[in-house]
Amino acid sequence: MTIRRIEGQANDKRKEMKKYLLLLLFLGATQLQAQTTGEEELGNWLMLFGNAKLSDQYNLHAEAQLRLYEPLSNFNQLLLRVGLGRKLSPQASVMAGYGYIPTSSFDKEEFKSSTIEHRIWEQLVLTNQLGRLYFEHRYRIEQRWISSTLNDKYLNRLRYRLLVNIPLNHAELTENTLFATFYDEVFLNVVENPFDQNRLYAALGYKFNAFLSLQAGYLRHKVSAGNLDRLQLALFLNMDFRRSDD
Repeated sequence: MTIRRIEGQANDKRKEMKKYLLLLLFLGATQLQAQTTGEEELGNWLMLFGNAKLSDQYNLHAEAQLRLYEPLSNFNQLLLRVGLGRKLSPQASVMAGYGYIPTSSFDKEEFKSSTIEHRIWEQLVLTNQLGRLYFEHRYRIEQRWISSTLNDKYLNRLRYRLLVNIPLNHAELTENTLFATFYDEVFLNVVENPFDQNRLYAALGYKFNAFLSLQAGYLRHKVSAGNLDRLQLALFLNMDFRRSDD
């Protein structure tokens, strides 16, 4: 009975793993098959993420992203975001925060308009592990106030991201681990025509230790104007400000 039960549990895990991978591929399918139009330069995003544990339950998040229309030139967007999170369980956490996002639109070497966005956001993150696969489901709600020289507008947006990390040289995501990362994220505005954008991402990363990791990857970014190609370089810093027991 014990052997059969173990075999049954293993089969269930394999089926669930296949389900997640198929869902990840399905979410990005429309982005991969869409025809490219509009701005077609190869751009890049340079990103810094910081996370600080304040206690066993609470953490502080901060990030800065510089988004460019071409590698190291032609400013597109600066994203500054902070948030306060709370751990609900080992597999669930919530967070809320604020974002400041100045953006310049760009078309054929001509800047057309600029906007400033103030954003409030809330999210729920659920995680689980299947063998060597580390899954993360992120559900995010955004309240967006966007101002430009032409008009001001307010939008609500929903986001869902399915991410998987796969350690390559170790069985677990421990220090000195090379890993692969894949995600697909869908953005939906709460309007009559809801589709806003889709992001399909693949990268290689290296976890040096509990404090530092680095990722370099490629993003296929589907927006209303067409498909954008973005190279990404991201640095992750994890700090622990919890008071140790003496």
